[in-house]
Amino acid sequence: MDPVRNPFAPGAGQRPPELAGREKEVAAFDVVLERVARGRPERSLVLTGLRGVGKTVLLGELRSKAVRRGWGAGKIEARPDADLRRPLSAALHRAVRDLAVRHRAPDRVEQVLAVLKAFALKANPDNAKLRDRWQPGIDVPAAQGRADSGDIEIDLVELFTDVAELAQDVGTGVAILIDEMQDIEPDDVSALCAACHELSQLGAPLVVVGAGLPHLPAVLSASKSYSERLFRYVRIDRLDRENADHAVLAPIDREEAGITPDALEALFVASGGYPYFIQAYGKAAWDAAPDDPITAEDVAVAAPEANAELAVGFFGSRYERATPAEREYLRAMAELTEGRDEGAATSDIAVFLGRKPSSLSPARDSLIKKGLVYSGERGRIAFTVPHFGKFLLDRED
Repeated sequence: MDPVRNPFAPGAGQRPPELAGREKEVAAFDVVLERVARGRPERSLVLTGLRGVGKTVLLGELRSKAVRRGWGAGKIEARPDADLRRPLSAALHRAVRDLAVRHRAPDRVEQVLAVLKAFALKANPDNAKLRDRWQPGIDVPAAQGRADSGDIEIDLVELFTDVAELAQDVGTGVAILIDEMQDIEPDDVSALCAACHELSQLGAPLVVVGAGLPHLPAVLSASKSYSERLFRYVRIDRLDRENADHAVLAPIDREEAGITPDALEALFVASGGYPYFIQAYGKAAWDAAPDDPITAEDVAVAAPEANAELAVGFFGSRYERATPAEREYLRAMAELTEGRDEGAATSDIAVFLGRKPSSLSPARDSLIKKGLVYSGERGRIAFTVPHFGKFLLDRED
């Protein structure tokens, strides 16, 4: 098959395969947009799931959906140990620019931009020299006395309120989409929850859509006890056989090519239904197939190539971030689960390694912070990356 036409290559096609099977979530978001725009109460949305299930792609589709409906929308990716104020300022700036196109009062838009600039400038340390101070690129003077207290919780409530009122002027709303939401610092998570709570009380047209690892609900709950009332949690999982087949067939059909039923079965077994793996094995099978249609033999020939690429880019890049002590912990998890995608008891890991549980806490906590493992329930730990245990068992150190 022509590799230039490969519909599984990153960026190929008009609709990424990872979005297959997510129609229900997209349709539900339509309802959220409509309800919020009409001033009716609606919770913000949080998507949770393992890596490789397509959360980021789905988040991008939801942003596009909001923009097509005339909403202001901004998207950020949270990073560990990074302040939320700066990236959130950029996302809100993008959202306000979306709204400004429809707003008939330039002065009103500039007022909100002035408040946004005041909020953004507080990202600079008080003792920073002028040449080192970050400038947000907003061409209006910063407002004074609004969203500039330096207390992120107070400032975020004031800023969100002003931006939401601007959207209300034009009969739409604002969507702020946050990927890797579990990496937001505790104080910023608390502020975000407080702002969402205030807006929900006001019926203001602004929603936060977050995406993160399975333990994200626990992160939010630890910050604010009322967080479960603020967000609607949606678990994003691997695809069932029907939707996994669709994720393969749709891009192939667009290229007017074919694939045999046995090859579809082989791709599902290899990928486990995880969208990221479907794309990886589908891309390799397309490149390996000498003729149309793609056969099970082509999938078998392509599997080592796909595995090698995943070992470097998907698994290896994460494994390399772990320290020797952390790798020992990961290896113990893999041994205890025999490479299956399931959790292990922390007490069993300690016994396996011949160590006291307390001595392993630093490695475990660091792995959680790095996003390599998560604790879905007390006393158990699991990989955030599907098939990671199998990768570790197959790895020759």
